[in-house]
Amino acid sequence: MENNGKIIVEDLNFYYGSTQALHNINMTVTEKKVTALIGPSGCGKSTFLRSINRMNDIIDNTRITGNLKIDGKNIYDDDVDVVALRKQAGMIFQKSNPFPKSIFENIAYGPRIHGINDKAVLTEIVEKSLKSAALWDEVKDRLNQNALGLSGGQQQRLCIARALAIEPEIILMDEPASALDPKSTARIEDLIFELRKDYTIIIVTHNMQQAARVSDYTAFFYEGKLIEFGETEKIFTKPLLEQTEDYITGKFG
Repeated sequence: MENNGKIIVEDLNFYYGSTQALHNINMTVTEKKVTALIGPSGCGKSTFLRSINRMNDIIDNTRITGNLKIDGKNIYDDDVDVVALRKQAGMIFQKSNPFPKSIFENIAYGPRIHGINDKAVLTEIVEKSLKSAALWDEVKDRLNQNALGLSGGQQQRLCIARALAIEPEIILMDEPASALDPKSTARIEDLIFELRKDYTIIIVTHNMQQAARVSDYTAFFYEGKLIEFGETEKIFTKPLLEQTEDYITGKFG
């Protein structure tokens, strides 16, 4: 697994003030695979996810120690361009958050920020991104309508398309389907399955069945510690630790 490690985490510790939220995390995330982060609420999954594109930087009084390397470069080095990092590692949140603009402008927003203003180029990016997010056929005739008019599931796929528009290499998903109905959830899961061919995906999920369905690797977090990490099939069928088995079988959580 080391050979094609897209993200390598070494002795990572994270603190909110004097409270330690992550304890000595070590793991290697394989390129173009889906890694699920599971564990009870408040165990550090989302904090860890947000550390990968430095979203925790915007919270006051936090600090981090250890290394978190993407393509061999520690993203917490002083010379790292955080804007470029967030272009490389896009984020999808639990609650879909389209901008109160047209569907077209939602997707074009990122490329515009990065200096693309040519209408023909933007039109191509919008179409490609919406197709990649399995939304094009549903919205192609109403690209100028407000994105807030879309259904919840469509809004979440729009947010995925918006993230894809700036051509990330890594997609970070924080419980992307938790607010959706089963049908919309299935669409998002199908989409993750498609996207793994081109992107390294890390998904936080509280849904164990979802983790088992969509991921290649699973990391079990508990109280800020990485308890067990490995191939999803092994974690779910032959976990090494009793604590992992107890969580997966619903004895606690």
